[in-house]
Amino acid sequence: MAFDFKKAYKEIYLPSKKPTIIEVPAMSFLAIEGKGDPNEVGGAYQQGIGLLYGLAYTLKMSARNKHVIDGFFDYVVPPLEGFWWQEGIKGIDRTRKDELSFISVIRVPDFVTEQDFLWAKQEATQKKQQDYSKVHFWQFEEGLCVQCMHIGPYDDEDRTVEKMDQWMAEQGYVSDFSETRYHHEIYLSDPRRSQPEKWRTVIRHPIKKKG
Repeated sequence: MAFDFKKAYKEIYLPSKKPTIIEVPAMSFLAIEGKGDPNEVGGAYQQGIGLLYGLAYTLKMSARNKHVIDGFFDYVVPPLEGFWWQEGIKGIDRTRKDELSFISVIRVPDFVTEQDFLWAKQEATQKKQQDYSKVHFWQFEEGLCVQCMHIGPYDDEDRTVEKMDQWMAEQGYVSDFSETRYHHEIYLSDPRRSQPEKWRTVIRHPIKKKG
């Protein structure tokens, strides 16, 4: 059976609907950066997602393309994630989506090296006749965070964020947004196949001890 990151690391991908604190370890990702409204049809965000999945599945199917990755095992491609920010704002303002900046990512197993990533870029470019130059290999350690499972539309996330903020303050923590620490979302539902009121999204914010 293929290894499933969501089942193996439930503390990362399947948190409670009540806020919890987590120390997020270093991971490797396929990543692409951009700016603009994520709902724009054919915009930078939607184009970037297509490129990420193209490389993610090229790596997953690498053995079929006769590329040997040391330590490879079969796995389920992890869910899409997004790091979001706006200039001059801690967190995000959903009324100004055109000002959003993002890093969209898909996690890759630890056995995937940067050399494997470069092979996948070349392979996908040749086979799919697309430009993958904007995608990069990213290793990131998120560190101390508060997180919560949000159920419902993306535009309704503020109610979950408010709950997280209130709870972490009671525990003696404050937000720690910076140029390298962002509002983070992990998308567990396919919006094409389920109703918005049932969408599941992990919301994660960087924190530090008060004072």
